[in-house]
Order: sequence, then C-alpha cells, then structure tokens
Amino acid sequence: MPVRVKGMIPEDDSRVAPIGHPAPPWMVNYADLMTELVCFFVILYALSAALNKDMQNAQQEIQQMIKNKQMAGQVDMNREGLRISLEEQNQQVFFGSGSADLTDQMKTEMGKLMPVLRKLAEKHDIVVEGHTDNIPITTRQFASNWELSTARATNVVKYMIDSGFDPQRLAAVGYGEYHPIVPNDTPADRRKNRRVVFFVKNTAYPAATGAAGAPKSQAPPAGAPQAAAPAPSAPAPEPPVPAGEAPAPAGP
Repeated sequence: MPVRVKGMIPEDDSRVAPIGHPAPPWMVNYADLMTELVCFFVILYALSAALNKDMQNAQQEIQQMIKNKQMAGQVDMNREGLRISLEEQNQQVFFGSGSADLTDQMKTEMGKLMPVLRKLAEKHDIVVEGHTDNIPITTRQFASNWELSTARATNVVKYMIDSGFDPQRLAAVGYGEYHPIVPNDTPADRRKNRRVVFFVKNTAYPAATGAAGAPKSQAPPAGAPQAAAPAPSAPAPEPPVPAGEAPAPAGP
C-alpha cells in the first residue's frame, strides 16, 4: 500500500519516478554528455601532469635548496612555465656596482642550478631575465638600467653556453628597474630587486621557416631524365650606323 505523508507527493503519483520507471528521453543524452566531459577533463589533467612532470621535479629540487638555505630566491610555476629567481643576500653580490661581469659568488650560485637547468634545457627554452634596483646609472658603458640589466642577462647566457648549454634553447632580456618584487625603500629591498630570473617556458620557440629552414636541394636519382641545358643566347645585334658615317674597318 502506498505510503501517504501529509504535505508530500504520493509515491504513486506520475510525477515521481520510482525504481524501474523509465527516465525522460533527454536525460540519456544529458548523462552521456556529462560522462564525456568528465573523461575529457581527466585526459587534459593527465596530459598536463605528464608534460609538466620535469618542471615539477625541478621545482621541488629548488624549493628544497632554498629551504636548506643553499641559495636565496623564489621558485614559482604556472601555466606559462617555471620561474626561478636568484636574489642577492647579505654580502653576496652577483655583479659589481655598475658592472655586468659575473662575480665568483654568482658563478657559485649558477653551479648549484646548472644540473637542474641542464635537464630542463633538453626540452624547454630558458629565458634569462636581468633586473636592477631603481638607482639611476649613467656610465660610458651603460646609459641606463635597461642596458645594464640586458648586459647582465646576456653574460649569464654566455656563461651557460660556455658550460655546455645549447644556444638555441637560451635567450636574454633586460627589464631594468621596472619589475620590482618589493619597494626600493631600503638597501635590503633593493638587494632583492637586483636579481636574475630563469624563466623555463612550457612552449618552445617555433621552428624556423623560410630560407633558413628550407631543405637543401638534392641530386636527382639515377636514371631520372636530366634537365636540358639552356640554349646559347644569340649574339646581340650591332648598333645601327648613323647616317653619313661609314662602318669602321675590321681590326686584325
């Protein structure tokens, strides 16, 4: 006997679908669509995890070094790639004042990062960013912090190339003082802004096309018909002789 509860629809009402009652036709298509969407996002997540596995491992290694105070800086990863920031700390100086030459301390910090970056450079492009504080600079070599930060990033790239990195995987860019991470109010904060950032890109630079990437011409296979040699050009006609002048006699 159907259960009757005051204020509720009886279970034998046509608006209630008990077990065994057929579902509306639209619900079948709706359920299939939801299932396909779930599968689609699961596949996307799996592909993303597989593609970024090397970056995730690198992030964990660098975070561990920062935690152990082996280096000072930050590491962050987003959909664009992995960003590794090296910051000066205490008496540690990456470059001399107004100079773009790497100090021994900077080379030591680079030596700690080299194994991690070398693995990433096998599949990813690395952009080296140079950043300075907001103290103006005008020297014979560098007219502004733009030139100084670019030169510092370029020298870091050169050091990496000398250490065995593929030049096709590297790039250098200078941002000057225009991307600080903290206000340039104190010497300690300015020291943090004087940093070098290694940006490991998720997507590699597109392959070259056109003349530089065009395949070289190959010799025709044996037995293939050879192209006919161009016919010799006809001799150019002699210019007409002006009226009243006799043609010059032929020379010996």
